[in-house]
Amino acid sequence: MRPHPDFGVYLHIPFCEKKCVYCDFYSLENMEHKDVFVSLLIEEIIAGAKKYSDHLRPATSVFFGGGTPSLLTPEQISTIMETLRDQLTIHPDAEITMECNPGTISIESLRGYKQAGINRLSFGIQSFNQEELNFLHRIHTPEEGKVAVRIAREAGFDNVNIDIIFALPNQTIASWTSTLEQAMALNTEHISAYSLIFEEKTPLFSMLQKGLVKPQDEERDAELYALTIDALSKAGYIQYEVSNFAKPGFACNHNRTYWQAKEYLAFGPSAHGFISKQRYWNYRNLKRYFEAVRLHGTGEASIEVLTDHNMLYETAFLGIRSEGLSKRRFLTDFGIDLHAMIFDRLDAQILNEFLQVYDTDGDTIISLNSSGFAICDEISVRIIALLEEALGSEWDAKGYEEEDDSIIDLPILQDKTR
Repeated sequence: MRPHPDFGVYLHIPFCEKKCVYCDFYSLENMEHKDVFVSLLIEEIIAGAKKYSDHLRPATSVFFGGGTPSLLTPEQISTIMETLRDQLTIHPDAEITMECNPGTISIESLRGYKQAGINRLSFGIQSFNQEELNFLHRIHTPEEGKVAVRIAREAGFDNVNIDIIFALPNQTIASWTSTLEQAMALNTEHISAYSLIFEEKTPLFSMLQKGLVKPQDEERDAELYALTIDALSKAGYIQYEVSNFAKPGFACNHNRTYWQAKEYLAFGPSAHGFISKQRYWNYRNLKRYFEAVRLHGTGEASIEVLTDHNMLYETAFLGIRSEGLSKRRFLTDFGIDLHAMIFDRLDAQILNEFLQVYDTDGDTIISLNSSGFAICDEISVRIIALLEEALGSEWDAKGYEEEDDSIIDLPILQDKTR
């Protein structure tokens, strides 16, 4: 049974052997600062635990993301985990996930991560087609992706996710179907299936601007997505978010913490945290992150304080894209009958064709059905607009500027002293 209430911890590990063309997460191909990074990450955890001590609860999830966390040694992961246990309370049933690249692991390293306390692995396999892997700049082969899952089982992991990507330029239905079938044959507990996005400031976006690649048209993208939902549903996976599918009981607790607008701490460059109605984010620059931790103990670059209305809107926006809108939660947290607002104003077509309503544990949930997930952006925008009309206030959904500077020349940071 999943522990409650949810409280997460995210750690961003910024190193990669090779940057993928589509990835907009902060990462560096230079490995020489890993030891310095681990030592300063530990300092940040200690300072962060002290800073937010009044708001801490037992962590129900810990997530090592990146970058490629599996470029850290088991000993380094163990040291970080020991610090987390020292400074925070980790719930005994906590889900502790580590992202891995199939090209950077071995049976020995996975056993070491398991011993350090990792109990869930997430492999960025992306495709079982070698040409597609080459295009994405992945460093592993299709066979290495399969081997990674096999040796994860041998190392004792019984909770494994794999990521796969559809709607690649020139990707055929046959190619995607093959990747889906091979993914399902691995029988992992969780599959994340993402539609390729051309994010700004990525090599892929530059290729698009230069006319070197062409995205799939919307109809093909929708067809591939519908095929994905159908195939995974028939294989026993439950869709609990736009891109995420899990066997019963294996939905990612950490992801759910995000999508249910629950609190989480964050450590490492570019990491985002949310606690006590405050969203904060760290410097997206290793040099600046190092300097900030050395000077102030944390890598925080900025903080945004959310209003009650913003909290309401974000909870609604995230909820409709995942496991639905809880009548009980909106009454308890915000004092409004969200369901009445929606039912009174939503188009009958949306209610009848794209939403499902069900009762569970004394609560009523409105959620998207499989057809609804296909147009979740449209429905989310409509629901937010209805809330704005009903409440007489607008959702201040402004973004924020992040420093995006991959400086890796750090001559002044070679020693580990502070």
